[in-house]
Amino acid sequence: MQEISLTDMLLRIGLSLVLGGIIGFERERDSQPAGLRTHMILVVGACLAMMLSINIASLADTDPTRLAAQVVSGIGFLGAGAILRSGFNVKGLTTATTLWTMAIVGLVVGAGYFAIAAITTVVIMIVLSVLDVIEKRFVRINVIRNITVEVHDHKGVIREVRKTIAHVADQVITFSVQKSLKSKTLRLEIVARFNRSDKLETLVEQISEIEGVKVFKIE
Repeated sequence: MQEISLTDMLLRIGLSLVLGGIIGFERERDSQPAGLRTHMILVVGACLAMMLSINIASLADTDPTRLAAQVVSGIGFLGAGAILRSGFNVKGLTTATTLWTMAIVGLVVGAGYFAIAAITTVVIMIVLSVLDVIEKRFVRINVIRNITVEVHDHKGVIREVRKTIAHVADQVITFSVQKSLKSKTLRLEIVARFNRSDKLETLVEQISEIEGVKVFKIE
């Protein structure tokens, strides 16, 4: 196996920066935890690992895939850090997969397969941007929200709040009540599923019309 020259190494590092920047920019624009800098550094690091594997193999006659294999398995800790859980909702799975895939793109660049790396990056970009538009427009997306209502305790208010939420939401998952005897206030905590975000606006309007509502919060 032939050793990679310094000129080729610099070329591959430059291409890694560009490809990582393309996907990183899209993630940064979407306000994801792993954005432009993370993706660029990740792809360059994977590229360096692959080039080092090739050069070491050319000098010591070893397996050039061993170091690259460690990159593929070790990148999992970055992906795990990009996944965020908020109640019943999980965010960051797409970013975690782009981190893992772009690490492999970096290995591909390091191995010298420039065209495949570029095509793969374009395909990922299409999936992230074009399919995102299609998904939001045509695919039914369910969101789960934690709802807190503090209301003055009076006859029938619990039933009224529950009926209002059940009418707007697709499913009421949990419904709990806390009662303060001193201030005669009820604290209602509800977890509900909605298939469209615009339903939340309707819910805000209807809950606000209920007599005695002091606090209304959606998370």
